[in-house]
Amino acid sequence: MAAEKSIDKIKRLAKDPEHIRNIATCAHIDHGKTTFSDNLLFGAGMMSEALAGKQLALDFHEDEKARGITIDSASVSMVHEFDGKEYLINLIDTPGHVDFGGDVTRAMRAIDGAILLTCAVEGVMPQTETVLRQALKERVKPVLFINKTDRLITQQQLTPEKMQERFVKIITEVNTLIKDIAPEEFKEKWQVNVQDGSVAFGSAFHNWALNIPYMQEKSITFKEVLDAYANSSTPEEAGKILAKKAPIHEIVLNMCIKHHPNPKVAQEYRIKKLWHGDLESKDGKSLLSCDPTGPLFYCPIKIVVDPQAGEIAIGRIFSGTMNKGDHVYLNRKKIPARIQQIFIVNGAKREIVDSIPAGNVIGIGGVATAAGETITYEPSEPFEEIVHLFEPVITKAIEATKPADLPKLIEVLRIIVKEDPTLKVEINEETGEHLLHGMGELHLEIIENRIKTEKGVQVKTSPPIVVYRETVSKDSDIYEGKAPNKHNKLYFRVEPLDAAAYKAIKSGEIREGRSKKKDIALRDKFVECDWDSKEATNVKDIFNGNVFVDSTRGIVALPEVIDMILDMFEDVMKFGPIAKEPCIKVKVVLTDAKLHEDGIHRGQGQMYPAVRDGIRAAMMGAAPVLYEPLQIHLIEVPVDYTGEITKLVSNKRGQLLEMNQEDTRTMIKAKIPVAEMLGWSSDLRSATAGRGISSLMDQMFEKLPMDLQNKIIQQIKTRKGLKESQVGA
Repeated sequence: MAAEKSIDKIKRLAKDPEHIRNIATCAHIDHGKTTFSDNLLFGAGMMSEALAGKQLALDFHEDEKARGITIDSASVSMVHEFDGKEYLINLIDTPGHVDFGGDVTRAMRAIDGAILLTCAVEGVMPQTETVLRQALKERVKPVLFINKTDRLITQQQLTPEKMQERFVKIITEVNTLIKDIAPEEFKEKWQVNVQDGSVAFGSAFHNWALNIPYMQEKSITFKEVLDAYANSSTPEEAGKILAKKAPIHEIVLNMCIKHHPNPKVAQEYRIKKLWHGDLESKDGKSLLSCDPTGPLFYCPIKIVVDPQAGEIAIGRIFSGTMNKGDHVYLNRKKIPARIQQIFIVNGAKREIVDSIPAGNVIGIGGVATAAGETITYEPSEPFEEIVHLFEPVITKAIEATKPADLPKLIEVLRIIVKEDPTLKVEINEETGEHLLHGMGELHLEIIENRIKTEKGVQVKTSPPIVVYRETVSKDSDIYEGKAPNKHNKLYFRVEPLDAAAYKAIKSGEIREGRSKKKDIALRDKFVECDWDSKEATNVKDIFNGNVFVDSTRGIVALPEVIDMILDMFEDVMKFGPIAKEPCIKVKVVLTDAKLHEDGIHRGQGQMYPAVRDGIRAAMMGAAPVLYEPLQIHLIEVPVDYTGEITKLVSNKRGQLLEMNQEDTRTMIKAKIPVAEMLGWSSDLRSATAGRGISSLMDQMFEKLPMDLQNKIIQQIKTRKGLKESQVGA
């Protein structure tokens, strides 16, 4: 009898959700995720032993290989046997660099379990905390793998006792983070534990791993690991011996099967957070039980644009069964579409199948969609929007070197934004320039490089520009916005949004968007932030950290124009009155309105200018100011260079928050304005002879010092070509 092909095994197991695990790797940059994923592929028979850990099969862009970092998340499906049963493992390898953190956030939507990697030498780093935060926010259960254990033996030559101390420290730090960040019901339940095997340690580079259950089952002791390194002529030789005794894929995949939930179990608690529809409805029940016979719900998390196959969306089926040829509906775009192809994805390779049931991670072709969309048969409540932890703060203007390439550049930018939704592209109709907003200098450098090399368009870019935010610093009086026909008048006042409400919006506790009907849950969230219950009931729109409140009473025609009012509220929040920068922390209150009784006299041409002028005038009367983006960085340097770093930070208008010395290195936490961070990597290198490491921990906006306000406002206006008459009231 012929052996069953790998794709046939996958198709067979895909029908049994209890034997599926959807998992992702996540870690700080350079802690070994892609090397680790290679080993898992080798274990599943998808790569030769010689290449495992060296091929970096899931880094398939040239720039990823050249830079030695993962930039895009990549998916793969494989089969693993545990306790005599076969399991289908859908694995997503994610980037560690903070500039590509958006890929991590999106990957978490599609999976139920995360393998958190930490480096045994470096321990828990800022980005470890960030990726764990992203996982727990999406209710994804973590297990821990302590990587690069070989370096403790060969380079640091630690005693077994010292190594144990190091492991305990890492495990304790991870558990403290889980306790701090996880939802209430999982704070204790999801603690990782050496005894139950939800912690493993090993070396992805040398292809071996161990955890307590495996050591007990195979009677292996840690002494054998130490002996292998002590008695071998090279660490590689020791690695080969250990990889035969304790192959990494076996230990890790066993750990995932045992400790990560199957899609059925996970969706019971995940759907309550990810989907805000009626859980008692047919859709709700099907989503909670991952029912393959229920209504279709598919959420794409990544778009890959293939020159031959066109756009391929990779995502998770939460309910129903996806069939080739199905007519579907995109709930955010509000358009119909048709599924032309369905794929099982293996890195850069794809296998075509006819249909796949709920609980699987798959690719689909022929649908022009976007990450975070909700694809169903009938219009339905979409999944909660995927919110990224950090916002784009660096911008570059980009143009085609040859004017004839302009249409091609516009098409390429459209594709790139699909592939990377954390990138924002803005086309300025007046100046014809295209603006790329990204997460950092490296992010924009990579995008620019890909446009040139992969997409074949020669472009030139401006030096990086920092995007500021506009806000107000006091309550305004009431200002009138008058329609051109003088028949419609709207009255607005603005005030600074309180810190508690802003924090709840940014953390995702209060979700952004318009509220159509009386939303009791939303009202209660604002009341928790000390809002008056009446005002909280009247919140009509939350947009980019700004809130619109309708406090009018008894205006008959208002429901007919409210959407136009909110359109312009959002427009002013995108382009503020000082210098057309985005707004944050602004509360806009509509206090009264006089509307013409005939609908024909209150169309967009009348309402839009009235709203825009009214809100802008109110903001200009509320002492508007610019906020600048700041980043908190953890800088790690040899002790001798501590003085150089403190000088560097203060030269950049930075603020030292914390300083700790560990052995021969100093850890410095500093808050630095993004405007001063341009060229930071090379400044840090030259100040520390190349021995300093810096990683982003957090990002926020704070008021730009008053002595710089006018200077920066004038610079922005000059750059944008704004005349005084184009801003303000």
